[in-house]
Amino acid sequence: MDLSTIILPEHVFVGLSAPTKWRALQILSLKAAQCLGLDEASVLRALEGREKLGTTGIGNGIAVPHAAISGMTRPRGLMVRFAHPVDFEAIDDIPIDLVFVLLFGENGRSEYLNVLAATARRLRADGVLTAMRQAKGADELYSIFMSSSTL
Repeated sequence: MDLSTIILPEHVFVGLSAPTKWRALQILSLKAAQCLGLDEASVLRALEGREKLGTTGIGNGIAVPHAAISGMTRPRGLMVRFAHPVDFEAIDDIPIDLVFVLLFGENGRSEYLNVLAATARRLRADGVLTAMRQAKGADELYSIFMSSSTL
C-alpha cells in the first residue's frame, strides 16, 4: 500500500501542543478539516464518537484516531508529533506523542484496515520510532516514516 497517497507531506505537523486527549482531538479535527477540505465539527464528532468506544492509543506513545466521514471517497490522513506527550488513555498507559489521524468514507472500512496495517508495519521497523521522535521538522518526520520499510 502506498501510504504517500494517503498522508501527504503538507499534512504532517511537528510541535503541536494539547493539554488533554479531548483538546488534542479538537486540534487534530481542525487540522484535518483545513487540510482535507472537511467540516471541522463533523470530523470532531466522528473522532470523539470513535474515541468513546475505546482508546485509539495503541501503545508505545502512538495513537491512531480514525473515523468514517460522510462523503469521503478514499482514505486520507495526517501525521502529528506533539511537542509534549498527551495522556491518551493508551492501552499501555504511556502518553502519546505520535498521532496518525485516518479518515475514510463510510464504505471504506476494509481499505482503512489495510492503511492501518501498512502504518503499523512501518512503525515496527527497527529504529523508526526513535528516528521519528528525533526528527528536526515535519519534512524529516515524513521522510523517515515513508522511507522505513519492512513491507
